[in-house]
Amino acid sequence: MIGNEIRHSGLCEPNNGMPFNNRDSRSNHGGSHRFRFLGYGACALAGALWGTGFYWGRLALNEMSVEHMVLYRFLFASLGILPVVLRNRERLTPAEMRLLLLIAAFGVPIQFLLQFHGLVLTTVSHASLMVGAMPVLLAAAAAIFAGESLGWFEWLALCASTVGAALVVLGGSRVTTGRETPTLTGDFLVILSLFTALAWILWSKKLMESHSPRVVTAYTILSGTVMLSVVVLGPWVISPITHIRVAGLPFAHLSTTAWIALAISGVLCTATTTLLWNWGIHHVPASRAGVFLNIEPALGSILGVELLGEKLGPYAWLGGALILAAAIALTTRGNKPQPEAILE
Repeated sequence: MIGNEIRHSGLCEPNNGMPFNNRDSRSNHGGSHRFRFLGYGACALAGALWGTGFYWGRLALNEMSVEHMVLYRFLFASLGILPVVLRNRERLTPAEMRLLLLIAAFGVPIQFLLQFHGLVLTTVSHASLMVGAMPVLLAAAAAIFAGESLGWFEWLALCASTVGAALVVLGGSRVTTGRETPTLTGDFLVILSLFTALAWILWSKKLMESHSPRVVTAYTILSGTVMLSVVVLGPWVISPITHIRVAGLPFAHLSTTAWIALAISGVLCTATTTLLWNWGIHHVPASRAGVFLNIEPALGSILGVELLGEKLGPYAWLGGALILAAAIALTTRGNKPQPEAILE
């Protein structure tokens, strides 16, 4: 069970477990506002970069399976995050290690395989609409499991953002083909991936109470990539024993476009975004930061429409305005200050 966040006033726990006194109240107050502003900015940038991930993923999926695309994506992400691991090494207790492995399992192989298999079996519009509900789900989960609380104004802003995401997704003119038929299985897999993402976010925030965001991010990506490699490559490795024909990793026949898409989705849309997001929610409540998750379906929808040479209707622009207004309202509205444990 996810415990409450650290609520100690005046003291916080660094990585070595030794308490130290906070700075004077004026510098602490100014630093709190500065880190809160930067935290929201990091979450917003992460949401924007995540919004381009589906496009790059679709380019790669033209030449490989879901499993191989996700594996290559995280292999590139691991290469991008490796310098962080080499520069930041921390010891984890057995309990923390178990939590890290849970975060890695839910955040990498389970979430991404469920999500992309779901996307193959449903339409982009259906998937984006379901992802648009994520901020409200995250706020509810943070209130139940992490002790965060929102007022009526914040809940109203989150709901407005979700409506805005729906308007953006439905406000673009799309050409529907016979292959773009949503299925109950595809929708269910996407919904299931949302709940795994909730577990990943809240467990990561819990682990970041005692370890820095960059360490949690790096260890999660590397551990998750190892798990993903076992899931994807395991059947191929043991195929000589099982005598079951399994295709190996695609390599030589991949185009330059596919390799570029995989590298960008791995380094930029996975490693960089996860670092930004984890750093952001370490300094701001996850329930408030969740509003920036709606940038992902909105931007993904806009990219998909514009790249197909189509146009966005007035409802889509209204939806974009709602998302932007909700984000501004949540990040600028004064809220009751909460002591923070900032890990350097």
